[in-house]
Amino acid sequence: MSAEGHSTKVVVTGLAVNGTIAIAKGIAAAISGSGSMLAEAIHTASDCLNQVLLLIGLKQSTAGASEKHPLGTGRASYFWSFLVALMLFFGGGVFSIGEGVEKIIHKEPVHHIGLGIGVLIFSLVLEAFALAQCIRVLDKKRGSIPRGEFLSITKDAELVVCTGENFAAVVGLVFALAALLLAYYVDPRFDGVGGVMVGLVLVWVAIFLARKVKGLLLGERADPQIEEQVRLAAKEDPRIAEVLRLITVQQGPGEVLVAAKLRFDENLTARDVTESINSFEDRVRKREPEVKWQFIEPDFEA
Repeated sequence: MSAEGHSTKVVVTGLAVNGTIAIAKGIAAAISGSGSMLAEAIHTASDCLNQVLLLIGLKQSTAGASEKHPLGTGRASYFWSFLVALMLFFGGGVFSIGEGVEKIIHKEPVHHIGLGIGVLIFSLVLEAFALAQCIRVLDKKRGSIPRGEFLSITKDAELVVCTGENFAAVVGLVFALAALLLAYYVDPRFDGVGGVMVGLVLVWVAIFLARKVKGLLLGERADPQIEEQVRLAAKEDPRIAEVLRLITVQQGPGEVLVAAKLRFDENLTARDVTESINSFEDRVRKREPEVKWQFIEPDFEA
């Protein structure tokens, strides 16, 4: 399955899981009057919308090149992922913190503790399943790179966003469960504290996601292994004396642009140089199928 296929599967699974959980949390929040439960319900409903936006981004990013967009629309995926990060910050984090503070100031007892605990445990199981799927896809792609480091360098925005969302959901549910128990048995204000903690987790994850996707939107360098393969492709042709300058740009999920200046043997004719460039481009494409565009310039100095 392609990288885009893995990402789509992760997003669709997350949407199905969060849709089910949002309904359950909303009913439980209405019955129990729990502020942390309400914060969780709003967070999950926001996640549903976020995943719809990710699917829109995945669809638009595969539109391909056109006269208006000669390099394709791959970065549409990053635009929609950035919107998701903003929604996670404001629609989930800031709102949850505000709701939690309100519950701390005006404490209200929680009711139907059994229902609330049951819904939270049910939600935790489903969210853990969704997170486990993200981690499985992550492990397939990262190789020997540690997970945290891979999340910071990967260009798969949808996978990063879904992993971040699901991680925040699992941590938030643990906080909400602890807050609900403390609010019922110790002090109702703990319910508000739980809402604030959920909100802080969402804000932290949203900031991480926004910073990551911002770099991709601005035109981030492709993975270093792609540059290494380009240089190896150059070494295979004795007519290419040196790679003077090499630039790679991640244009979208699985779409890389390569621009290079190559120094050739001075005894070559113009036809020889052209044939060498064409052969070089073919080798690069075979080594790295993600390279969709190549702009190669012969020169004597960088």
